[in-house]
Amino acid sequence: MAPYLGDFRGRRSGDALAVLLPASTAEAAAAVASVTSRGLPVFPQGGNTGLCYGAVPRGGVVIGLKRMRGVRQADIHSGLLTVDAGMTLAEVHVEAEKLGLQFPLYLGSEGTAQIGGLISTNAGGTGVLRYGAMRDLIAGVELVLADGRVLSDLGGLRKNNTGYSMSQLVAGAEGTLGVVTAAVLRLAPRMQSRAHAWLGFEHVEPALEVATRIRASFGTLAEAIELIDRNEASYVSRHFPDIRMPLSALPDWSLMIELASPRSDDILLPPLEELLAGAMEEGLIADAVIAQNEAQAREIWHFRHSVTEANKLTGVGVVLDTSVRPSEIAGFIADADRVAAERFPQAERAIVAHLADGNVHYILMFPHEIWAAYPDKEARELDVETAIHDVAIAHGGSFSAEHGIGRKLTEEMTRLIDPVRLDLMRGIKDAFDPKGLMNPGVLLAQTDRA
Repeated sequence: MAPYLGDFRGRRSGDALAVLLPASTAEAAAAVASVTSRGLPVFPQGGNTGLCYGAVPRGGVVIGLKRMRGVRQADIHSGLLTVDAGMTLAEVHVEAEKLGLQFPLYLGSEGTAQIGGLISTNAGGTGVLRYGAMRDLIAGVELVLADGRVLSDLGGLRKNNTGYSMSQLVAGAEGTLGVVTAAVLRLAPRMQSRAHAWLGFEHVEPALEVATRIRASFGTLAEAIELIDRNEASYVSRHFPDIRMPLSALPDWSLMIELASPRSDDILLPPLEELLAGAMEEGLIADAVIAQNEAQAREIWHFRHSVTEANKLTGVGVVLDTSVRPSEIAGFIADADRVAAERFPQAERAIVAHLADGNVHYILMFPHEIWAAYPDKEARELDVETAIHDVAIAHGGSFSAEHGIGRKLTEEMTRLIDPVRLDLMRGIKDAFDPKGLMNPGVLLAQTDRA
């Protein structure tokens, strides 16, 4: 049972009476009913790659979906793929490729993360700019409710104006409304023409300016615009020397750009080169490399998707999943840097940002030995979160952009969320799960439901 009782980074561990692994919706429904009828809580678990401890059990029974990995329907005419919730993201990518299409969600944990978990946490990734987060990529879900009933919403209709959208309620609910057992996924055209670049900057403001110009010039052809700082890039280079960094030296800020079109005759490189040449003449860009082939493009994105593993090897990172409007990013980072320097001088700042959608992963990296000496690590983590979250809120932002709430941020939900909204969320939870047995203590603090 050990792999099911802690988070993948080894920071939290729990306990459970049993782990149940159903192989079908009927088995999942029977499992949930058998547990909740005894007054025991259910802890749904997907690939267990979340960053907010939402899959860590606290007693009761874990219900995992890894045996539910089938394709139920591949509908190329509708651009839909209906799959069991236990399929990994990588497996879904393969199935979409078979249809000549793509499922446009891309994460570093794609080999482990499961569709049910990705829906439950409303996962983001590098493609949110063009395609939206996970809730924008689903056309329906199947959900086992707390009493064992099955809510089937797998019609996959583009238009279905019959009241509340159950699927959208489930997306981001983190297993608190039921166990997702299947989903209808929206596929997108496979890209035929691409252009990739890695740009270096001395300051973050010119990176924001160039990103704005790229969006204005290329519109929906902008597939990804990712920002990392020097420290984050150095972690990858240090721990994975085989992953090539194409610039001559690590810049203070790096912008990774991907343009893509489903039309094979779209020529993207010349207009991108023209735009970047103009920005370099203005002194906005310090250094730039444009990928000349697929191998070079893969190197850029392999580097980007290696940051999570590099961080694990570097130290103990308190990862803030903040979001602000893109226009507020520079001010947010400057203010967060001041707060971090004053209150947490033992830590080093690193940044990974989905720049165009405003999602800034502001990371304070503590050396292992310093972190080990803290007597109350959870309290220290909360101190960091509270300090930086306050900065994000001051800039009109959010303290959770794509990682969710889990067990990690329930106190921040109570502290920062509009009380009216929080009250409505409690009401939804009570309607789906009146006894409070589905993933208790996740998303909504248990004291919030007293």
